[in-house]
Amino acid sequence: MEYILENKVLKLKFQSLGGALSSIQDTDGLEYLWQGDKAYWGGQAPVLFPICGSLRGDRAQIGNRKITEMPRHGIVRKRDFVCVKQTEKEIVFQIENDAKMFLQYPYSFILEIKYELEGNRIRTQYKVTNLSDEDMPFFIGGHPGFNCPFYDEESYEDYRLEFSMAESCSVPMPVTETGLIDIENRSPFLENQSELYLSHAMFEKDAVILDEIKSRSVKLLSRNHKKGIQLDFKDFPYLILWSSTNHGPFIALEPWLGLSTCSDEGDIFEEKRNVQIVKSKMSREYYFDIIVLGKEDAK
Repeated sequence: MEYILENKVLKLKFQSLGGALSSIQDTDGLEYLWQGDKAYWGGQAPVLFPICGSLRGDRAQIGNRKITEMPRHGIVRKRDFVCVKQTEKEIVFQIENDAKMFLQYPYSFILEIKYELEGNRIRTQYKVTNLSDEDMPFFIGGHPGFNCPFYDEESYEDYRLEFSMAESCSVPMPVTETGLIDIENRSPFLENQSELYLSHAMFEKDAVILDEIKSRSVKLLSRNHKKGIQLDFKDFPYLILWSSTNHGPFIALEPWLGLSTCSDEGDIFEEKRNVQIVKSKMSREYYFDIIVLGKEDAK
């Protein structure tokens, strides 16, 4: 089922499947969100829970010697959420685990996703509630894909990322065969720079995993006009850049709380990097903002 939020600047659409954003259009009718062409990538902006990325062999030990078995990016992105609230400025989706999800991830939980539209800002807020009688470990993250280029007459190489700080960092090697990360096999990536011009060659070996950057804000900008996207992700330590290896006309800017299982990690869920713990009958919340830039100066 489709839902709409709209103001004088933007029109947003959402789907109950995955409780996910499915369209960001400005009043000129320009679509910013990737529309899910299966020739490249059929997704748009899935919600990743309770893992971001992959577990080794899709399984791990969790809790008191229990086992979790989950596909890449978790268990909610292909499930139907319920819209529990909608006003002029916000919409709230919710999902509670069922028996099938409990077999994959042996905890009882409620995941709530609230989207708020204020001017040109879209806030995505996750609320994870533990209904179990024991501590619940988890990760959560966003995976929004954006059209790149915005206009047909532009090229991918016309676009750049602009970080809020000058960055010097290396990146680990993704292992495409397993979906895991060779964390010790690193390559230099940014050298005291705040701008990064895009190219499809960046994604020939899958995603770019920015696990060392200090910036908590990044912009997607064109050399040809002022329209763009800004992503603010202060609650999330990792930013993943991704596009399809067959030159997909999009880029995903993904704020994650965790990573795929890394080469220096075992298969105990609670020992993964930056694991989040929510106590019994308690909740934890996280948010990131998507800001649509430059409509007034655009072509």
